[in-house]
Amino acid sequence: MGFFKKIIDGLKKTKQAIGFKLNELFKRGIFDEEFYEELEFILLGADVGAETTENIIEELRERMRRDSVSDTAKAREYLKGILLEILGDDQFELECPAVIMVSGVNGVGKTTTIGKLANIFVKQKKSVLIAAADTFRAAAGEQLDVWAKRANVRIIKHEEGSDPASVVFDAVSSAKSRGNDVVLVDTAGRLHNKKNLMEELKKINRVIDREFPEAVRYNLIVLDATTGQNAVQQVEIFNEAIDIDGIVLTKLDGTAKGGVVLAIKDTMDIPVYFVGVGEGIDDLMLFDANSYVEGIL
Repeated sequence: MGFFKKIIDGLKKTKQAIGFKLNELFKRGIFDEEFYEELEFILLGADVGAETTENIIEELRERMRRDSVSDTAKAREYLKGILLEILGDDQFELECPAVIMVSGVNGVGKTTTIGKLANIFVKQKKSVLIAAADTFRAAAGEQLDVWAKRANVRIIKHEEGSDPASVVFDAVSSAKSRGNDVVLVDTAGRLHNKKNLMEELKKINRVIDREFPEAVRYNLIVLDATTGQNAVQQVEIFNEAIDIDGIVLTKLDGTAKGGVVLAIKDTMDIPVYFVGVGEGIDDLMLFDANSYVEGIL
């Protein structure tokens, strides 16, 4: 199944929340104040967020007025263009050797995401090593081990409760000696003690910088699309500790609130690089703004 088919299938619930309602709204062909009020209601219902929704409506209103648009098809194209401008054309481009630190709260699908990322890179003929640096959560290493086997990649792990930075040190040293292309670093997801978590992430960063300065660094955060606006807050918290480069949005197929993609990019200016649209190892894919917009409209 190609990307477009998968993303369309994965966005079915979001399309029901946005696309079908928008279709009925635009079909009226009357672009008055009531139209914009209903458009606002639809976007908010899909978790586009208050600030982003306001920005979209203001921009659409201005362009429609400026060009005296009364044609339904043209009005839809204007909206589509605004959404594409918000999302931009950022694409994840892997440069090797690379160290990709993956963060996110517990329960967002971080472990499975790391396994799926490993699978993607293996298919690109890259040699991958996973560092099981979430030593806090019980059985985190064992779960990651299962995914490492599925993706057919090596994994470095220590005992539960070990120093995460020491796991990363060993993983980086091993990757350098064996010439691995990519190191995927799992990290703890607990937020009940934010200060400790941030210090831990900073320490891991320092170890990587010191031991593998030639590596290209990527800091990705995994978000659960079903959490809606909470996802934006999670980005803010982790961004305080490490500069987040991009987002992996999981469970996009399980929510009607996939509009959060727009809210994240518009308010945080951090691109979505990957989206998860299923449970299978091949159900994580590079995000494509055009396919996303087509999928919801």
